Amino acid sequence: MLAFSALVAGSFALGSRAANDIDPLVMTAARFWIASAVLAALAVALGKWDNRVFRAPWRFVLLSGIISTYFVSMFEGLKTAPPISTSAVFTLTPIIAAGFGWLLLRQRLTGRMMVALAIGGVGALWVIFRADLQAALAFDVGRGEFIFFWGCVAHALYTPLIAKLKRGENTLAFACMTLLGGAILTSIYGAREIIATDWSQLPRIVWITLLYISIFASASSFVLLQFAATRLPSAKVMAYTYLTPTWVICWQLALGSPPPPTLILIGIALTIFALILLLRDDDAPKAAAIPA
Repeated sequence: MLAFSALVAGSFALGSRAANDIDPLVMTAARFWIASAVLAALAVALGKWDNRVFRAPWRFVLLSGIISTYFVSMFEGLKTAPPISTSAVFTLTPIIAAGFGWLLLRQRLTGRMMVALAIGGVGALWVIFRADLQAALAFDVGRGEFIFFWGCVAHALYTPLIAKLKRGENTLAFACMTLLGGAILTSIYGAREIIATDWSQLPRIVWITLLYISIFASASSFVLLQFAATRLPSAKVMAYTYLTPTWVICWQLALGSPPPPTLILIGIALTIFALILLLRDDDAPKAAAIPA
């Protein structure tokens, strides 16, 4: 999940640079096709393909529809909202995931987990607003943030659904089928936009972003998330998203943005402390471990 949070942060940093140059549905469909092909080839090459994924295909229609909603809303939101602001919205997913985790899996939050989630949320917001109280007080939720919020609700629901619907299949094959379902659904829904896209005239940043989000932020992160979701309670899984704003800042620095204020280290320390609390074992029931 540490790797997951770093890879997801790259989607915000790069996605904000490409969001206005390509339709969100077209970008999402393309990323799903590429990512599913990569995972299929990897699963076959490693001898990890599992034919049990063909049982109950409705599961992948449901999962892919939910996660497609998240990805489309992210790129739609990034058209008007900056990456730091959208990552602020993304930090709402742990609390929402905790609710869905209880509803679907009867996973409960212990007192320590609730404290950890609260500390992590404060630390993440401290980072998001760059240790500037005035910036935090002036925060106004715009159209982009509002659209992305509903995508985050979908993402929070997706996490416990993996543990609910997975039936012992190999993680690579399961993730591949979810991505393939998303590719088919978004291609059908966005067929007109895909046909109308002039692929030869797309800016280079779109292709760079597409390759990154397909291989690293989709194929890799799907495997990481599904692996974690069958071994940790939903709230713990999504709690790692509190590190995403910190990773976003790292990405922006790497891409040439100015460094943040030194006081931001306080927020980073809080998120790390929250994760330490969450990593400790507790008495809360966990999702049943499913072999990889």
